[in-house]
Amino acid sequence: MFFSYTIKKTVCFLSPLFILIGFFLGTPMISYATLEELEAEAEARKALPIESNEIENWPVGPAISAESAILMDSNTGVILYAKDIHKKMYPASTTKILTCLLAAEQGNLDDMVSFSHDAVFTVPVGGSNMGMDEGESITLEQCLYGILVGSANEVSNAVGEYISGTIDGFIDLMNKRATELGCTDSHFMNANGLHDDNHYTSAYDLAIISSHFFQNEMLCKIGNTPRYHFEPTATQPDDFYLKNKHKLITGEISYDGIIGGKTGYTDEAHQTLVSCAERNGMKLVCVVFKEESPSQFTDTVELFDYGFNNFQVMNISEHEDEYQMEVSGFLQTGNDIFGSSKPLLSIDTDSYVIIPNTISFDDLDSSIDYSSSDENRIAQIRYSYHDTYVGSAYLNLATDNTSTYNFDTNIETSNVSVEKTEKEAEPSQDNTIFVNVKKVLLGILLFAGTVIMLFVARALIMNNQNAKRRKNRVKRKQKRRERMQSNFEDFDNLDF
Repeated sequence: MFFSYTIKKTVCFLSPLFILIGFFLGTPMISYATLEELEAEAEARKALPIESNEIENWPVGPAISAESAILMDSNTGVILYAKDIHKKMYPASTTKILTCLLAAEQGNLDDMVSFSHDAVFTVPVGGSNMGMDEGESITLEQCLYGILVGSANEVSNAVGEYISGTIDGFIDLMNKRATELGCTDSHFMNANGLHDDNHYTSAYDLAIISSHFFQNEMLCKIGNTPRYHFEPTATQPDDFYLKNKHKLITGEISYDGIIGGKTGYTDEAHQTLVSCAERNGMKLVCVVFKEESPSQFTDTVELFDYGFNNFQVMNISEHEDEYQMEVSGFLQTGNDIFGSSKPLLSIDTDSYVIIPNTISFDDLDSSIDYSSSDENRIAQIRYSYHDTYVGSAYLNLATDNTSTYNFDTNIETSNVSVEKTEKEAEPSQDNTIFVNVKKVLLGILLFAGTVIMLFVARALIMNNQNAKRRKNRVKRKQKRRERMQSNFEDFDNLDF
């Protein structure tokens, strides 16, 4: 078994030698840049503008040699660092982030994935692979390790066929899912990231895709694996190890809080890298495109440090006072006319903004969007700093049941295979009601006006009825007096 696997790997390792032989037999030579030329290109890329540095009072981000880069909080979608984030770039093997996200959303980890002829033989012999043969099969979970740890191109193909039936069908699914997530700069042509002029994405789009990827605990676990052991089975006879090339994951470059990531390289894309780290209540996704090794790792560390050291998380419900006023009792749910003890309206307690350390919550601008309302949500408050989005929160109606709130990421969360921790929101202890929610106030005024009008009408009717009764009683008394007086007069007129 080991001998079989060794032969497969030897063929992969010897492929560059076969290419050299082809050169001598007349194959045109490919021109590669010298080290000096690559260093000059990297220095030139450092001089490219950084859009986030143009925001007034925003922390100045580092000048890195990536042509395009982004640092985004995966929970809120807040962008902390932006360098040409919508430029269409070749992603190389970071494409496999989307491949594995779709596998997790639509597959079953225990299912067996078979390797067809096309899955194995439509990838270059010298490309990244783990030596799977036609007719072999492994579980989907093992496939994810093969893709995320070993960056195996043939495994990406096999997973695409498992999910959609054909590789072409899976490519259609990739582009559809990217559009659903809000990607506008992307077009995918394969499941593994091998170069194609029409296969591209942007740092922003890949950060959006990666944010959903890193919300899945299982994908984080697999994507943060330094080394994985494949043992022989009845359907896969080889015993071998795969080693991750992501230096922050292997520990070759130590970084506290690393959650996972994916490397990528082609001659056209150069080095590409996706990484995620979590500290201080922030889960930051970093994407760098077109780097020279090892700058993709060192620049990622510099960007993470920039984010964690210069920004803070601030809970919205604990600092927001523009939209509320103090009241007592009325329009409180509980021990009153509504039968509960919570405010009728409240800001969800898990929402937060991410802002520079040098500013306060009062420095933010806010606006209310009523179009996002649903059964329990009245409106969404969006916060910005110098027109830069920094977070949002929902205004919620109180319900009879204990409320739980999902933190709004400003991006669509996957419905399958993504587990999110929900904590119960504690009942509010202060008597508050928000007064600038126009629709709610209008409804309250209409309700109060109707009630008052009913009371007034009822009072008028009752007063009118009472007046009639009093008038009738007076008339009856007057008639009795007249009859009695008439009787006395008749009695006085009697002649005895």
